[in-house]
Amino acid sequence: MKHYVITGGAGFIGSHLVRELLASGGCSITCIDDFDPFYSPDIKQLNLREVKNNPLFRLISNDLGKTSGADLCALISEPVDVIIHLAAKAGVRPSIENPLAYQQSNVIGLQNMLDFCRAKKVKQFVFASSSSVYGVNDHFPWKEEEQLMPVSPYAMTKLAGEMLGHVYSKLYDIRFIALRFFTVYGPGQRPDLAIHKFTKAVINGKPITMYGNGSTSRDYTYVGDIIKGVRAAMQYNLTGFEIINIGNNYSVPLKDLISAIEKVTGRDAVIEQYPDQPGDVPKTYADISKATALLGYHPHTRLEDGLKSFYNWFLENRALLNH
Repeated sequence: MKHYVITGGAGFIGSHLVRELLASGGCSITCIDDFDPFYSPDIKQLNLREVKNNPLFRLISNDLGKTSGADLCALISEPVDVIIHLAAKAGVRPSIENPLAYQQSNVIGLQNMLDFCRAKKVKQFVFASSSSVYGVNDHFPWKEEEQLMPVSPYAMTKLAGEMLGHVYSKLYDIRFIALRFFTVYGPGQRPDLAIHKFTKAVINGKPITMYGNGSTSRDYTYVGDIIKGVRAAMQYNLTGFEIINIGNNYSVPLKDLISAIEKVTGRDAVIEQYPDQPGDVPKTYADISKATALLGYHPHTRLEDGLKSFYNWFLENRALLNH
């Protein structure tokens, strides 16, 4: 019986991972999540509805930025096989308004988890990094070896996290796998992200806020594909430190995304256009050849199919999500 510690396990990506691992069997899970009020904690409770009474699941509601490695050792006495660190203060634009909070959560929180990892002699650490570390870079598609020029405090904390992992990998023989996620979407997606906001607005006949002229584009990656990449990284054992893109390998312009949402919902969008926002990048586009080679990663979900899954989830939980 494997024991996994998943931070941010009540969140969007984390709860998908928790549910899939428990459904697969052969493991117990300790989830750490502080239910940050960045968005409604009720949504996180919804995410955990299927697993919270599972005897193989345990929830610890601690703020990792304020919980030392020693404190974590006291809370978690059992041996741990793999740590999957998904917890982070999210959002590019809010990080510009409060950069110190992002340092505390994303850098100090990771530091505390790595100290816990070292004390518990855990050999495998999977870290959720972000495509935002690439910044403004027109060398498409982005390879992991690109020069990195972050343009937001959030992105900088993710880059700092990768380097912190490198230090611990070298000093303490911890296998550290940093996965650079590219715009994850699907059922359970956070309400601050574009697909959630746009779908909600279109369903309710409200205007969509579009920053720029609609030419910005993103490598939208379905959460089910992301989870396959995470699970492969949990098993990876060839080298001690890797940074790997986990994306979809094509970039969708914002105008095309809105059109796709209109098609899935059967409704027309009302668009209000605003200037580009500081910290946003014009395009993201992942080269996933390394993920394919090292992890056997092959994303297969088409945008339209992924949007349908999100739309159905939204309708099913509309009362809560419209609150």
